[in-house]
Amino acid sequence: METIIMRGKPVADAVKEKIAQKISLAAKRGEIVGLAIILVEGDEASAVYTKRLGKLAESLGAQVRTVIMPANVSQDKVIKIVTQLNTDINIKGILPMMPLPKHLDAQAICALIAPSKDMDCLSPLNAGEFYLGTNPWGPCTPRACMAALQYYDIALKGKKVVVLGRSNVVGKPVALLLLQQHATVTICHSRTVELPAVLREADIIVAAIGVANFVKPAMVKEGVVIVDVGINASVNGLVGDVDAAVAAKASAFTPVPGGIGIISNAMVMETLTKNL
Repeated sequence: METIIMRGKPVADAVKEKIAQKISLAAKRGEIVGLAIILVEGDEASAVYTKRLGKLAESLGAQVRTVIMPANVSQDKVIKIVTQLNTDINIKGILPMMPLPKHLDAQAICALIAPSKDMDCLSPLNAGEFYLGTNPWGPCTPRACMAALQYYDIALKGKKVVVLGRSNVVGKPVALLLLQQHATVTICHSRTVELPAVLREADIIVAAIGVANFVKPAMVKEGVVIVDVGINASVNGLVGDVDAAVAAKASAFTPVPGGIGIISNAMVMETLTKNL
C-alpha cells in the first residue's frame, strides 16, 4: 500500500475560500476584521508561526496587528495590552503565542481575553463549554489534526490512538475530539512508564510533545498513522516531534513543515470569522 502524505495545503484550501468571502462581505459593510497576535520574544518557532499566520490573514483580507514584546516583559504590561485589545472594536480576535515565558502567568493572561475574541479556546468559559461539548470552537491545532484525518479518510472508530503530550492547547483537547469520534485514546507524557511499548500498540499517533525527532522508527509499528504537531527549530530547519525515518513504516503521515501547521493557521482564520 502506498504511503499517504497528509499535506496541509489541500485541507487548508478547502476552507480558505469561504473565509475570504466572509471577510470580503464584512469589508463591504464597512467592517474591519482585525486579528491581534501577541508575541513575546524568545521562542523561534512561535516567531515563525506568527509570520506565517500574519501573511495568511492578510492574504484573506484581514488586518493583522502583531504586538511584539521583549522576553522579559512584565505581567502587568501583557495584561494592559490584552485589556486594550478587548475594547478595540476593530479587533475581532486575540491570539497570544504559546508558550509564554515562565515568569508570566499564562493562565491569568488567557483568562482576561474576551471570550468572543478568543482564537484558541484559551478563555476558561470557552474551554469549559468545549469540554462539555456545547462549543465546537475548540483549540485550533487539535481541530487541524481532526481536519487532516477527516480529509484523508483515516478511520478513527475503534482505533487505538496514542496522544503524545498533555498540554491544554493540544494534547488534552485533541484526545477529547478523538474520543468524540469513538477512538480509544491513551494520553502519554514524560512520566509514562514503558513509553515505547505503549507507542508500538498505537494505530495512530498524535505527537505533540515539543521535542525534536523524539519518536523513532523502533517506537512504532508497521502501518501506523502519524500526525506530527511538533514544530521545532533545528540547524536543519523546522523539524517535527517524529523522526523523518518513521515515514518508511507509516501508512500515512503529516510532513513537517507543510502539514498540521498550515491547517492550524486556517483554523485560526475560521475561528476569526465564525461570527461574520
